[in-house]
Amino acid sequence: MSPRFDVAIVGSGFAGSILARVLARRRLSVVLVERGRHPRFALGESSTPLAALSLERLAARWDLPDLHALAAWGRWQKRLPQLRRGLKRGFTFYRHHPDAEFTNTAANEHRLLVAASPDDHVADAHWLRADVDAHLVREAVAAGVTYRDETELDGLERASDGFRLVGRDPRGRVELSASRVVDASGGRGFLAGHIDLGERQVPFSSGLVYGHFTGLAPFPEVARATGARLDPGPYPDEAAAVHHLLDEGWVYALPFDREGSGRQVVSCGLVLHGDELARISGASPTEIWRGVLDRYPTLARCFTTAEPVRELATIPRLQYRRCTAAGEGFFLLPHAYAFFDPLFSTGIAWSLLAVERLADVLCDEAPTERYAALLETEADWIEALIGAAYRTLNDFPRFAALTFLYFAAASFAESEQRLLPDLPRPHWRGFLGAGDPVLGPLPAEAAAHLETGEDAASFERWLLAAVAPRDVAGLGDPARRNLYPLDLDVLVERAQLLGLTPDQVRTALPRLRGV
Repeated sequence: MSPRFDVAIVGSGFAGSILARVLARRRLSVVLVERGRHPRFALGESSTPLAALSLERLAARWDLPDLHALAAWGRWQKRLPQLRRGLKRGFTFYRHHPDAEFTNTAANEHRLLVAASPDDHVADAHWLRADVDAHLVREAVAAGVTYRDETELDGLERASDGFRLVGRDPRGRVELSASRVVDASGGRGFLAGHIDLGERQVPFSSGLVYGHFTGLAPFPEVARATGARLDPGPYPDEAAAVHHLLDEGWVYALPFDREGSGRQVVSCGLVLHGDELARISGASPTEIWRGVLDRYPTLARCFTTAEPVRELATIPRLQYRRCTAAGEGFFLLPHAYAFFDPLFSTGIAWSLLAVERLADVLCDEAPTERYAALLETEADWIEALIGAAYRTLNDFPRFAALTFLYFAAASFAESEQRLLPDLPRPHWRGFLGAGDPVLGPLPAEAAAHLETGEDAASFERWLLAAVAPRDVAGLGDPARRNLYPLDLDVLVERAQLLGLTPDQVRTALPRLRGV
């Protein structure tokens, strides 16, 4: 007879492993199935303040102190120094033009920095997933989870009391039985291969060339050497998720902390518009990488001495979306359900939020339908936001204005959840602006405004007015010159947006990520 479990989780990335451990804490029997073997490379490396909130709630609710440490760079560095990470103080954007050096003046017409934390200690982190995922699997096993790696599942059958999963491992045929199944396998979509979940067409497309590099020259140094002006911002430009906007798409750079030897690993990816990637299909990942970056001399010089840690790889199409996120006895975590683009680092936070919700569903019988409906609403919002952003990638003033929609949503959600501790079940509120009566319609409305061809200044005025009821960060202030710190004075001044008085906000500030 095949071993029987209450829950089978397919995929042992961070979300699957954390969920498995939480369920084991509630005395559920859980099997965690991984087709690979840890430590192994994984994408999805850049965390955000909303991810930190989920980690801290999970840590407090389920007594998981390592998650509390992972929620902030300073705590991580002190308590889990063996797990490699990178300091992330915010989001940095640069706009490049082909066949020309990067230029910038004091007005920062090609540069945008938005801080997500006031200092290093409470900052977010880039996760070196090989380390983090392996750690979380070990902790899940220590909590009583049955772990099966190098197990390739190729079958799923309904049974009277749940599901039967079949596959192979190095020892031969594998059969498992479980009352419920959670798909944490990401884009691979285990359940989608065995249950008709349907597919929804995403109205834009892009592909990815990616890898880890060492020997990368710091972009600010290279840019200043060719005459670009980069005045000091609210944090060092590269202590961030760095975005280089190109005509063909965009490049991300996520620096990890230097090792004791001085070696620094940087995770880099080239996101190319679908038509551009199709045009150069047949080329190797290295040829694609070099062919695009060579058009941008300042950026290309950063990679002159860089060497890939691992062979570059490609994902021909990033976007996918299923029609169904949950059903009778089965559930998809967000990255098994939908993915659009890494542009705003939504992945880790959205996944952790779903882990919190599934803990309720699987332990406390919260409605499956509510879980599925929320993921659908959130996918609609993220898809519309990324679709609008894609329209502006080649127009930096409009792009910078559009980012205010994301940053208004993220900063308002963080402030509300930090400063209003009695907020009921915050993990069941819509992610970012999804379901918010003010922010919910704005991505679609932004796309409509962009279609009219109105000038950038008019678009920015409209957007700032639209997000004003949720803007606790002081976005769009021309005196900032595209350099936005985390300004607590602005938060105090705008206390009424949170339903608080300035004095109440001042009193509550220690809860705002340790400030």
